[in-house]
Amino acid sequence: MTAPLNLARRRFADAMRDAAGGDARISDAFAAVKREAFLPPAPWLVFSAGDRKRTSDPADLYTDSLVALATGRGINNGEPALHARWLAAVNPQPGEHVTHVGAGGGYYTALLAHLVAPGGRVTAYEIEADIAEMARANLAEMPDVSVTCGDATAEGVPPADIVYVNAGLGAPPVRWLESLKPGGRMIFPWRPSAEIGVAVLVRRAGNGFAASVLMPSWFIPYAGDAGCRVAPTAREAQHIASIRVSANEPPDATALAICGDIWFGASPPGGS
Repeated sequence: MTAPLNLARRRFADAMRDAAGGDARISDAFAAVKREAFLPPAPWLVFSAGDRKRTSDPADLYTDSLVALATGRGINNGEPALHARWLAAVNPQPGEHVTHVGAGGGYYTALLAHLVAPGGRVTAYEIEADIAEMARANLAEMPDVSVTCGDATAEGVPPADIVYVNAGLGAPPVRWLESLKPGGRMIFPWRPSAEIGVAVLVRRAGNGFAASVLMPSWFIPYAGDAGCRVAPTAREAQHIASIRVSANEPPDATALAICGDIWFGASPPGGS
């Protein structure tokens, strides 16, 4: 590694630690996983702070930037600081199992695998066949990671401690919620309407699911997502406190949004 690249990676990892609220484990993960190893061959198209440039210098990748994976389809290697915050929120621990939906080229899959080692594993899904093949090749030397090319909304996902979703949804499928182990966490980009994009953190709490908005978040909508038949206002979306399965609990007066087979409530699980 050249000295400039080494310095760029170290500064990048320190910035990700700060974005993650001081979590040194996340800094170590960003320092250990080489971003350029999960991208197409150089030159890379990098989007940063409203600018775009083509570069063959890997040091340019160690910024809080987007890097194109498939330009014509709008698929990119997402914003690192956003993922640093998400990783801090779901707090992956050694030995845990993660389901990663929307693996892209596998960069954030590799970060998740680093954080659940030793003893953990990551089951990743990517719906785009060529991108899934890229991820599979990029992650081939990580025995505790598997990549499935397919629609995770239609797949029977395994039991997991964490479900980490990188595609915009009106609602996560009920099977994803049910796959969460006791104390399990899910994070996903909620797109209840074209005007609203927020990251929602879900925690399994007994037989229910507590939910809260973490931050603004705009992702490409998941293919085939049904959206919401009752969408919240932007203000209402900030006040969700639970996700409930309609078949078990029909929507009541606390419902702020009804999306697919679930609804988002203003009261916590078990509350009214």
